[in-house]
Amino acid sequence: MTQSNETRVVDARFVAGAVDTASLPPPTLLEVAFAGRSNVGKSSLLNAMMERRSLARTSNTPGCTRQLNVFEVRCADGLCVSFVDLPGYGWARRSKTERGDWQGMIEGYLRRRTGLRAVVVLVDVRRGVEEEERQLVEFVGQPREVSGARPLEVMLVATKIDKMGAAGRKPALEKVTRGAKGVGGPVIGFSAVTAEGREELWSRIRGAVL
Repeated sequence: MTQSNETRVVDARFVAGAVDTASLPPPTLLEVAFAGRSNVGKSSLLNAMMERRSLARTSNTPGCTRQLNVFEVRCADGLCVSFVDLPGYGWARRSKTERGDWQGMIEGYLRRRTGLRAVVVLVDVRRGVEEEERQLVEFVGQPREVSGARPLEVMLVATKIDKMGAAGRKPALEKVTRGAKGVGGPVIGFSAVTAEGREELWSRIRGAVL
């Protein structure tokens, strides 16, 4: 597949990590946030989108990402955008207090970050949309605490599509679609292994920030 300048990444770097929104650097670029259950493949997807092997850290331990991680990405045609990796939710090995702190951090960022334009919600194609994903989509759709801010765009991505057989992909994606009420646009099937869905997701992101 021929790659266009619109999706070819020429520079990607880690900018900052913050344990709360007050510690984040000012939003000099428009931002796209990535949210998903622990072990959904978020770091792998980010690395595939940025064309880097290990810029976003991957781990088999649920809840490994414990802060807001900001990356600056520049494409060959000059587009610059910030990707913000949000802590995974649905972890089981953290205290109730710690989970509450993380929830407050994520919600504060989504509600009040002025440069944020879109939220990419990841679900494992084999599990489909569960209650936590539905609650997140509902929360993102609520009015923001930013004067004059337009509603955030929500993009739903079904990860690990390569783990499904050819016959099972369409029914699995249809199931994700049925469970994703309130999400505009089609569900994107994504594989960090084969890069399937990468071009489509980049196209949606460009539409949100341009």
